[in-house]
Amino acid sequence: MTTIQSTTTAITSLYDQDFYLWLQTTINLLKQGKFAEVDLENILEELESMGRSDKNALKSNLRILVMHLLKYKYQPEKRTNSWVYTIIEHRIRLGDTFKTSPSLYRFFEDIFNESYQNARKLAAGETGLSINEFPPESPFTVEEVLNPD
Repeated sequence: MTTIQSTTTAITSLYDQDFYLWLQTTINLLKQGKFAEVDLENILEELESMGRSDKNALKSNLRILVMHLLKYKYQPEKRTNSWVYTIIEHRIRLGDTFKTSPSLYRFFEDIFNESYQNARKLAAGETGLSINEFPPESPFTVEEVLNPD
């Protein structure tokens, strides 16, 4: 086994034993240009995981936002400051996501209808209203969902 192979094996083992130390070691190796010593398999796994995590967070924020918009629209007599702040918070989160990753806006548009259907189910469950009280198609456009006004 060469020195590079044993270093790479040690770094791969480090990934399972101490993730933070693995991360710092990997960053240092990359900065030093020691690409042959880098644990490429786990780097790729982490990068793929980051992409999935960002998409899942976007989905969750959209679903919660739309659920609260539905509750706000269809139960005006039960509106609370909590609903308003949840709407504001999730609009901010989505805005932050699009600032740091503008390419996720296309994904947002792609999942909008599916997220609406899930938000509709959640709103029905939380409000006690029949799911049929909420329209089968979103009463909000993508722009309205994101618009803070």
